[in-house]
Amino acid sequence: MKNYFLTLLLFTISFSFGQKKECLYDFEEKTDSTYIKKTADILVHERVFGNNKEMIFFSLLNSNGAPMLGLQQIQKSKDFIPALCFDKNSKVIFQLENGKIITLINSSQENCSSFSYDEESKSNIKIITNYFLFLKDNYDELKKSPISLMRIKYVGESKDIVFKSNMNSELLKSNSSPSNYFVDYLNCVE
Repeated sequence: MKNYFLTLLLFTISFSFGQKKECLYDFEEKTDSTYIKKTADILVHERVFGNNKEMIFFSLLNSNGAPMLGLQQIQKSKDFIPALCFDKNSKVIFQLENGKIITLINSSQENCSSFSYDEESKSNIKIITNYFLFLKDNYDELKKSPISLMRIKYVGESKDIVFKSNMNSELLKSNSSPSNYFVDYLNCVE
């Protein structure tokens, strides 16, 4: 009986510490010449201030063995929202909790936010989606340490975002762990 409880205790401890997040995919296709899979979008940043709302989502994409970070930024406001653009020099830079700096480079030439108008709420909406490539020399660090800070370098400006270990979304009514995004999900595209 004593061995049974010891075995049960060890199993419970190893299961709770070794558990990874479930990989949910929006898209997965494998043919003779291509292999593509994309994870579901996860909210990593939300800012609500008066009539201004901003959300940033991450997803991961594996295209023929090349992992990429998908970044989608959505802004909604009754005021004018300036366009955001990415070009070949744009980057996403992460500072990890272990002090390491990780840079992801833009995978495309130029991409600017699209505009729409929500007649019901009388709000402007800007959406930009882009993909960034991981570099081999820093890829493994992302699996080991949580994110503390992110800098997005657009054309002509940059934005710094402090990552939270736990975030309760006011807009989506959901809970996520933004700082552990790569620790939890990078294995989904390997």
